[in-house]
Amino acid sequence: MALMITSECINCDVCEPECPNDAIFMGIEIYEINPAKCTECVGHFDEPQCVQVCPVECIPVHPDHVESKESLWVKYQRLQAEAKSAATSG
Repeated sequence: MALMITSECINCDVCEPECPNDAIFMGIEIYEINPAKCTECVGHFDEPQCVQVCPVECIPVHPDHVESKESLWVKYQRLQAEAKSAATSG
């Protein structure tokens, strides 16, 4: 279940550095989450860190990207393998 940031975002900058997958980035007006990189912190933490630190509670599950814990684990493993491969080839 990839997360999303809603228009209630106040651009407080606390979520971006908390994301272990670098899925959060500054969009045109507010922060956004890349669903291809969001694992809801599966593999890193018990709960999504961005949700934990958000002062306005504007980070719900993205209705178009609902995933099981198992699929999030597979995505985490793929992202880790890609990062390792990039580190060794770069």
